[in-house]
Amino acid sequence: MWQLGRKTEVVLFLSLMENSPGQRSQPAVDSDASDRRDFDVIVVGGGFAGIGAAIRLRQAGFDFVLLEKASELGGVWRENTYPDCACDVPSSFYSFSFAPKPDWSHVFAHQPEIKGYAADTARAFGVTDAIRFGHEMLEARWDPAASRWQVETDRGRFSSRFVVMASGPMHVPVVPELPGLESFTGPSFHSAKWNHDVELRGKRVAVIGTGASAIQFVPAIQPEVEQMAVFQRTAPWVLPKLDAPVSPAWQERFRRHPVTQRALRAVLYAQFEFLNWSLGQPRLRRRLERAAIANAYRSIKDEALRSKVVPDYAIGCKRVLQSNTWYRALAQPNVSVLGGVERVEGGTIVSADGARFEADVVVFATGFRVSNPPIAERIVGASGRTLAEQWNGRPEAFRGTTVADCPNCFLMLGPNLYAFSSAFVMIEAQLDYVVGALLEARKRGVATLSLRPGPLAAFNSELQAALGTTVFNTGGCTSYFLDRTGRNSTNWPWTVTKLRRGLRRVDLGDYDTTPAH
Repeated sequence: MWQLGRKTEVVLFLSLMENSPGQRSQPAVDSDASDRRDFDVIVVGGGFAGIGAAIRLRQAGFDFVLLEKASELGGVWRENTYPDCACDVPSSFYSFSFAPKPDWSHVFAHQPEIKGYAADTARAFGVTDAIRFGHEMLEARWDPAASRWQVETDRGRFSSRFVVMASGPMHVPVVPELPGLESFTGPSFHSAKWNHDVELRGKRVAVIGTGASAIQFVPAIQPEVEQMAVFQRTAPWVLPKLDAPVSPAWQERFRRHPVTQRALRAVLYAQFEFLNWSLGQPRLRRRLERAAIANAYRSIKDEALRSKVVPDYAIGCKRVLQSNTWYRALAQPNVSVLGGVERVEGGTIVSADGARFEADVVVFATGFRVSNPPIAERIVGASGRTLAEQWNGRPEAFRGTTVADCPNCFLMLGPNLYAFSSAFVMIEAQLDYVVGALLEARKRGVATLSLRPGPLAAFNSELQAALGTTVFNTGGCTSYFLDRTGRNSTNWPWTVTKLRRGLRRVDLGDYDTTPAH
């Protein structure tokens, strides 16, 4: 199998992008075009991690299949269609380094354009033929006798030597168990499953949660609703969002001279690395906090409302958000900011501070199961236990990628790989490690790679010690960074440069290996 060089990849991708609309859906692929069920590698999930894995595996000459439960690619960007859904990382940085898109319409791209980029990238690199749409993985079980993974789907069983789990951390929405919620008779839905059939114009809308999705859709729907109550347990830190349209002239410049977009990407990488470093410096954190407070004060003049929306914990303890319209929306006369929800009484939502709001519609903006990924409940290791049982509420992995008791298994965006940067940087770093491990196994005639306990324990001991002094753990808040045991199983405590360096190459000494027959 031939290997593309970086320059060839860029030229090929740009030429194909020029001849295809930016938001065209991927061509229909017959998911049952082949009856083959046995492969070298099975990739689970058709988001960007899965697409990237497919591209790298194809380039390295591996025989693989990608199983996607839906009928389209895109992952989180397929699922989330709420009003004004957009990225909070600049588009030139929120994309594959080997697949630049010169014609992003905004500095921060919106959901339809990002979803279109997923389909265009898969098509440009010729991996759509390896995708089986409409195949949801129900269980992946390691078969010690055969040294293979048996992957059960809702459309039959598949088998492979290796599996790459690319289902993503923001996959299963969380709806809180509120007392009396079953008594609410109006429509209710999670922002990640937006019900576009529900008419909001002229309605009384209760929004529960003030996370990353709420700060985007609340300003978008505020002008059309009659009344809105935003129920907030903890105020988020919200910095200004430096967004703007990308002019046709700049799009043309990026297309003709790709080096300019690569230079922009390098600058953005450095800026995010500086942000990561800044969160460990109290003086610089206070400067960021002042910028966020000024963002609030520009739009909110009422002192009582200001006191509700300015956090009392250190910036960085929870996810840092960006918006130019959030505070402006909260200050409008048809919006009220209340405390967290205590209970539901029919059509009345009651907050912890005793306020009552009569609602026609409830929208949950309550995030995802990040610290305890649901995919772990479907992975059965060599011992016969699920990965969730093994973790017991405290997920851990070796460099966020491999786990104990699961030979030949790789997790994309696994435990403790979250950093304030582009997910694409982490994905590409992991793929260097994953494909490097597969190539080493092929070169040395290795059948199985089983993570040794020593390297796993040593890595996580160092990682947790480093996390202990970070703002994520000591900033004075409770966040989804912490798992149900109170341990931080989400954040990466160091620079992304260190993350990339650690994943640059695989050391087979970290694994027990068996030879191929």
